[in-house]
Amino acid sequence: MEVAAGADIADCIAQFARRRQRGVCVLSGAGAVANVTLHQPSAPGSVVALHGQFDILSLTGAFLPGPAPPGTTGLSVYLAGLQGQVVGGSVVGALVASGPVMVVAATFSNATYERLPLEEEEDAHISIAPSGSPTSLGGNGGTNIPDPSSLPMFNLPPNLMANGGGQMGHEAYAWNHTRHPPFG
Repeated sequence: MEVAAGADIADCIAQFARRRQRGVCVLSGAGAVANVTLHQPSAPGSVVALHGQFDILSLTGAFLPGPAPPGTTGLSVYLAGLQGQVVGGSVVGALVASGPVMVVAATFSNATYERLPLEEEEDAHISIAPSGSPTSLGGNGGTNIPDPSSLPMFNLPPNLMANGGGQMGHEAYAWNHTRHPPFG
């Protein structure tokens, strides 16, 4: 994603998540920002206002579409100042791009907010086998790993789904199934 100069990076990503109804996991960012306010738990007063221009060294965060509870989204950033000083923390308020900022992010459809640990009633579908190992009541050979063919596939193009649109499966190709000697 490219955020234009003068725009609030956090606000742009939050609007994207809301409008597209997608979860967004910010992996990194590159560019420059100006006049940043950060929350630093170890600093006296814990909120630091930084004036001037800073280069982004690291940018991470998560954004969920509504109805996620307040405080479940946001950004953390590490910045380099003009004299080489490095400062970082959680973004409080605006994170204004002073030039174009490139954000690398993963997006997720059907993103939901879950509070862990899960409640006991949700764990009722798992039982303990006589050997003491957890098993699923699904009956797939005594393991708690679901059969991949039973998992739902959301928003995948037909060519990535099993036999989607009459596509040939991997078994249609002549793969070499010979064993190779171990390296040694």
